[in-house]
Amino acid sequence: MKWLAAVAVLVLVWLQYSLWLGPSGYFAQQRLEQQLHRQQQKAEVLQQRNKILTAEVMALKEDHSVLEARARRDLGMVKSGEVFYLIPES
Repeated sequence: MKWLAAVAVLVLVWLQYSLWLGPSGYFAQQRLEQQLHRQQQKAEVLQQRNKILTAEVMALKEDHSVLEARARRDLGMVKSGEVFYLIPES
């Protein structure tokens, strides 16, 4: 009868170990949930960025003045006949 109780205790210990510390245990699930939350936050940021870029692409395709303004601002382009003045920042 003692060996049956010992085996039952060992099985109980093994089940508790797997429940809490095993590869699919409680703490592993908590880590996975945290990783999932972080990945969802990254996905939301990237979706917002994609929306902004999509809107920018659509604006560039529809209105050529937007394209010209961007070329002037980002690339420093100047139309022929214009005079370029560079004002240094203080």
